[in-house]
Amino acid sequence: MNQQELFEQIKKKRSFLCVGLDTDFEKLPEHLLERTDPVFSFNKDIIDATAGFAVAYKPNLAFYESMGSQGMMSLEKTVSYVKSKYPNIFMIADAKRGDIGNTSNLYARAFFKKQNFDAVTVAPYMGEDSVKPFMEYPEKWVILLALTSNKGAADFQYIKNNESGEQLFETVMKTSQEWGTEENLMYVVGATKAEKLKEIREIAPNHFLLVPGIGAQGGSLQEVAQNGMNKKCGLLVNSSRAIIYASSDVDFADEARAAAQKVQHEMEALLNDAGLL
Repeated sequence: MNQQELFEQIKKKRSFLCVGLDTDFEKLPEHLLERTDPVFSFNKDIIDATAGFAVAYKPNLAFYESMGSQGMMSLEKTVSYVKSKYPNIFMIADAKRGDIGNTSNLYARAFFKKQNFDAVTVAPYMGEDSVKPFMEYPEKWVILLALTSNKGAADFQYIKNNESGEQLFETVMKTSQEWGTEENLMYVVGATKAEKLKEIREIAPNHFLLVPGIGAQGGSLQEVAQNGMNKKCGLLVNSSRAIIYASSDVDFADEARAAAQKVQHEMEALLNDAGLL
């Protein structure tokens, strides 16, 4: 999926919602535990309930890896299900990979060829040769960690270069644009850092940004849109717990649908205000 195709999906659904499939076995509704594959059953019902409002899904690999081989089987079934039933939905592997070149080659092969994700989150710390292997797949995307929403982000991401005065996240964004383009490179920017989005847009005016942190983490969707939206929207805003765990009872899918629809309505208004619909 290229940038224009992603934007067309945003306009069609009047939404730039990404639903995080952070599926914790210990939080599954009790009635699903009788199923052969409770995790996949949960994901399938969530997807069917929210696919009309979401342009992307983002499984975090930790939730599936923690369950061993069964968890990875559930993940593969989830991706296959989306690709077969909702082929225009953008699938993100939230894996935060990044290693020496030959290892990154294998990670890229795993996520893009074996599992057929559209994008993978990548850590930039090891530099160009750890990132470029992910960019060798046509119409696949690297989503590079730029400015994250966690408390520890302050440990490194704001460090200033004594010579240039640039903060580290700024250097990451400027340097990485020499490795890829706005057609295969996005950036992670936490919603709780919404005040920084204007600075980020000065560095990367045309790239898509994946913005986690609204909902349970308290980020403001309005501030994100006000400071980060560009001429093609340029935003995928993620909500995980506030949608998928809106209920822990038999009505969990209905409540997830209602929560996703509420966010979509807010996004539609913001897209209208920006003249993008």
